Amino acid sequence: MSHSTNQSWGGRFSEPTDAFVARFTASVDFDQRMARHDIQGSIAHATMLAKVGVLTDEERDAIIGGLKEIEQEIAAGEFEWSVELEDVHMNIEARLTAKIGITGKKLHTGRSRNDQVATDIRLYMRDEIDAVAEEMARLRSGLIELAEREADTIMPGFTHLQTAQPVTFGHHLLAWHEMLARDHERLLDCRKRVNVLPLGAAALAGTTYPIDRHLTAELLGFDRPAENSLDAVSDRDFAIEFTAFASLLLMHMSRMSEELVLWTSAQFDFIDLPDRFCTGSSIMPQKKNPDVPELVRGKTGRVYGHLIGLLTLMKSQPLAYNKDNQEDKEPLFDTLDTVKGCLRAFADMIPAIESKSESMREAARGGFSTATDLADYLVRKGVAFRDAHEIVGQSVAFGIQQRKDLSEMSLAELKQFSDTIEEDVFEVLTLEGSVAARNHIGGTAPDQVRAAAQRAREALKALAAGGQS
Repeated sequence: MSHSTNQSWGGRFSEPTDAFVARFTASVDFDQRMARHDIQGSIAHATMLAKVGVLTDEERDAIIGGLKEIEQEIAAGEFEWSVELEDVHMNIEARLTAKIGITGKKLHTGRSRNDQVATDIRLYMRDEIDAVAEEMARLRSGLIELAEREADTIMPGFTHLQTAQPVTFGHHLLAWHEMLARDHERLLDCRKRVNVLPLGAAALAGTTYPIDRHLTAELLGFDRPAENSLDAVSDRDFAIEFTAFASLLLMHMSRMSEELVLWTSAQFDFIDLPDRFCTGSSIMPQKKNPDVPELVRGKTGRVYGHLIGLLTLMKSQPLAYNKDNQEDKEPLFDTLDTVKGCLRAFADMIPAIESKSESMREAARGGFSTATDLADYLVRKGVAFRDAHEIVGQSVAFGIQQRKDLSEMSLAELKQFSDTIEEDVFEVLTLEGSVAARNHIGGTAPDQVRAAAQRAREALKALAAGGQS
């Protein structure tokens, strides 16, 4: 040949790859973040090859020594990445060969870049999932602590964003926690399907070398090797599943963000966020903008887009590996970065929220939030619920006319709608009486909120312990 071609696959080619095509098809600019995991997988592969007699112990030691030196070069920022070598795998292999000679070329025995990249992604994702889980646990812990502190703080509960019934701020925060608890379980469940070893599937059909895939799985901490070589190299459903988890998580965090944005507004004035999580206006000096929750809310659409992108990427691919799958990494990497950033911001911010209890209480007093309690009171006195509903509706209409809350009406005013109403009615019309009356598991009574917080803390500890086993 008169022209050099790619050293890893150029034997059957008569001319080098077009310079633009080389840049267009290269992935090293973004997949180099998997370098540590690529080296980790290669060390395990070399160890296994020596164990089954494909490499000598001397060759194994030379390969592992060279790979560890390369890992140090990368960590120190001294490694020179080459687009001409396409990806992280070939960059490392070429450097290894340059360092230790022909022995470096033996590392790729019994594997393909197809099963190599699938292994790298799973190793990388496993570490990233563990980091995400840590941030989720930190956020959940902060929510639980804040809920306990605010177990007695009365605020309005809403449906249709209209005042419905009194709740406590602690009870509301634990509703957020329930969302995150389910997400946390989904994340750890996703990790189980990530933790399967593709290495050994080679290009698509396995290898004729006497490899020991169970040994490789053990060395790399995988639960088991993948069962089918075609599936092992070609599917990315584990990445899609993580992105689906991320979409659900960001949806929940976006709902939380929306409430934080509302609550910090002058119209609600329920909470205050520390200045370090807010920004000001370049023209309006009085402004304090809740940029962190606003940005989390905005990033939700970004993650949704990555989920749709990955689903679309895979939807028409025949078995086995196709170059399309190079496009899995950028959306996956960005999803991981986005999720970790959002969780870190919230885990830092949530415990620092300061409630404005008087504003919350005043808001709960409006909107006839104890109307349901009055209906329940009448039912306990023997009035049919539908009749009680009508009586309370008439009382509310009167209150609107008189600009009085139910708790502000006199007994005489209330009795004009039902003789069943007695002096003890005022016990249920107070905000404290209303929240305390729902004294059952999952209810708003402050003691129930504190008990729920304790159960949540114990469940979080159990989940974290299970995830580490």
